[in-house]
Amino acid sequence: MKRLALALALLLAAPAAHAHDVIVNGLHFVHPYISEPIKGAMSGAAYVVIANEGTQADTLIGVETDIAMMAMMHKTEFSTDGVASMVELPPVTIAPGDVYSFEPGGAHIMLMMLNSGLKVGDMAPFTLIFENAGRVAVEFMVDPADPNAPAVQHMH
Repeated sequence: MKRLALALALLLAAPAAHAHDVIVNGLHFVHPYISEPIKGAMSGAAYVVIANEGTQADTLIGVETDIAMMAMMHKTEFSTDGVASMVELPPVTIAPGDVYSFEPGGAHIMLMMLNSGLKVGDMAPFTLIFENAGRVAVEFMVDPADPNAPAVQHMH
């Protein structure tokens, strides 16, 4: 529980506003956002921290959104020579008191075949699908692209 409290305290102390946080069935979705894609890009990435403040574990089994033809949970892996590749992430179980982070350079929600341009400040509807909580509607805000985020190419 200390780990959860520390993680939430750090996130809430960050300068970004978290007006679009959502809490459903003990699951707290902290600052769900999409990094602004480059103009004309066909793919993008979404991020969120999920804190399980409930009393039972739950498993994220899928993600849906209308802003892309496909949304998949991926993680970035680096080979011994430093080349990054994307690997599909299996369902993610979050125990009570634990936190799971979809963040740049690690786990993320890959958005493939974007349907339209996204600009800073836009809100995009997502549905996160859990074994216990079911279908949870969460709006992701488009944030400015992080110039310090690692540049990676998606290779399967």
